[in-house]
Amino acid sequence: MAVTSSRFPVPNAGEILHARYIRRLPARLEDLQGPAHGMVNLPLHAVWSGRRSFDMDALRPRMGLYRTVLAEGQQQDVVDFLNRDLLIAQWPVLRTLISHLARDVWEDAFPELTPARTATAA
Repeated sequence: MAVTSSRFPVPNAGEILHARYIRRLPARLEDLQGPAHGMVNLPLHAVWSGRRSFDMDALRPRMGLYRTVLAEGQQQDVVDFLNRDLLIAQWPVLRTLISHLARDVWEDAFPELTPARTATAA
């Protein structure tokens, strides 16, 4: 629900984030062609402090990269750094580590990520 001023409606933070997450979505999950192995360095616009280099062969660093890209990455980062198969495999846990707004946007856009479907795919 938007807060209104006397002249212009003011969207709340949730509405702004929701719209931002929608703009970052790929057209299809198949567009996610990111690496499945090796070291990955994220750009500064996605990680402005802390760890920028992630080992895709280790679960925890890989989850950290996915959390960061889903929260802070631009649409091209999503396509370049996320891998469709890894996203689907990790989604049951990853969905609990990201904001509910990001989770809902991804699951609404891609029904194959919903918990019942990812459980049967595993």
